[in-house]
Amino acid sequence: MAVSLNDSDGLDDDFDETHEINVTPFIDVILVLLIIFMVAAPLSTVDLPVSLPTSSASPQKKPDKPTYVSIKPDLAVAIGETQVKRVDLVKTLDSMPDMTKDRFVFLRADRAVPYGELMDVLEMLRAGGYAKIKLVALEAVPGAAPGAAQQ
Repeated sequence: MAVSLNDSDGLDDDFDETHEINVTPFIDVILVLLIIFMVAAPLSTVDLPVSLPTSSASPQKKPDKPTYVSIKPDLAVAIGETQVKRVDLVKTLDSMPDMTKDRFVFLRADRAVPYGELMDVLEMLRAGGYAKIKLVALEAVPGAAPGAAQQ
């Protein structure tokens, strides 16, 4: 609501233009965008580009703070988004806060990674005392070809 305090040249005050911006729609748009980003942020936990294979197994509930070990196409190993040397994999997991041998380790491997390399990382984790390992894959579309990924 705008009020003009000057006594103008005799024009009717009801038809004066106000030059103030209505910021209410702008604030509404900003709040909607804030909610969208707050919902989308937890969904992007690991951003390493890994082309996962598909699986028709029923999806299981993720823990609050999962620990991801990723094998990239160039056979580099990473914990979360931090690349580590293979020989330091177990030491790095042991030194992480809140990481115990009883927690699950989620292993992600690109579909281009040879099976032997995946088994080498599994063996290193098992030898380090991490026996609770889950393999990560994309959900398959029901009725689709086995190699097709859900988009």
